[in-house]
Amino acid sequence: MSTIVASDLDRTLIYSSAALSLAMPDAEAPRLLCVETYDRKPLSYMTEAAAGLLAELAAGTTFVPTTTRTREQYGRIHLPGPEPEFAICANGGHLLVRGESDPDWQRTVAERLAAQCAPLDEVRAHLVRTADPAWLRKERVAEDLFAYLVVDRPLLPGTWVKDLAGWAEERGWAVSLQGRKIYAVPRPLTKGAAVAEVRRRTGASTVLAAGDSLLDADLLLAADRGWRPGHGELADSGWRASHVTALDERGVAAGEEILRAFLRGATPPGCAG
Repeated sequence: MSTIVASDLDRTLIYSSAALSLAMPDAEAPRLLCVETYDRKPLSYMTEAAAGLLAELAAGTTFVPTTTRTREQYGRIHLPGPEPEFAICANGGHLLVRGESDPDWQRTVAERLAAQCAPLDEVRAHLVRTADPAWLRKERVAEDLFAYLVVDRPLLPGTWVKDLAGWAEERGWAVSLQGRKIYAVPRPLTKGAAVAEVRRRTGASTVLAAGDSLLDADLLLAADRGWRPGHGELADSGWRASHVTALDERGVAAGEEILRAFLRGATPPGCAG
């Protein structure tokens, strides 16, 4: 049985120091492995136990990192185990095959976006026009595919994201609030569609997936089995699906539990141990 394991990265498998959610005393905290640096400083971590589990998982399955990060941002991450043959960046906008973006997939994505949703320039202009400088910190475009804002979350009005989501929905776009970032993403631009393409190319019989945000919902729905941590947009909204397990663990402990679940799910009955 061939298995694809497609997992979101940030706040699913890897965690910033602010997202670790270490509830135990310092003396009992797990050992952490830094998997990303930025500006020569450590940025993202997983537990050493999780690192071992991921290396084992990647050796026995087709492990596909699946992220909203741009290719450049993804390139800062150094995960344990062999270099993945496939990786998904820009929320499905780029399918990396042995580190290079696949041109056929790029063309497919461009055709879908042109046919099904409003152009990026229109959405970006609306974001900039309606955002308040009092809470807006940065405005960015990712891979010429989608836009996002970095905001001062405590100052963000509670209705602004809801109003934006309603406006975007009418134009074929989706909105996701993750930490200090507000994403506006074309609806056809999905992790699930890119994972389906990997499944088609590999002929895999099973897809396992995990994610924490609303942008991961389609990924989880495209999988045969899925898991979500006890934190994030999906947990906060109460999102559920019959084949998706809602974990109680939060923070870096959830990442470790997700990897254990992946290993159990990828092991055929009678082959454990």
